[in-house]
Amino acid sequence: MSTIVEIEQAVRQLAADDLAAFRAWFAEFDAGVWDRQFEEDVAAGRLDALADEAITDLRQGRCTEL
Repeated sequence: MSTIVEIEQAVRQLAADDLAAFRAWFAEFDAGVWDRQFEEDVAAGRLDALADEAITDLRQGRCTEL
C-alpha cells in the first residue's frame, strides 16, 4: 500500500483533467465516509443530547428564523 507521501506525489503529477476527476471522486468518497459516520453516531445516540438541547431552545423561544 502507498504511503501518504507517495499519494501526494502521485496527485501532484496528475494532468489537469485527471486531477479534476480525482477531486470529484474524492469529494464523493469523503462525503460517503462522513455520512456513514454520522449515521453511526445517530444510531449510537451520540447526538441525542444536542437534539434535546435544540428542541428545548425551540420550545423556549430561543430560536430565530434566518
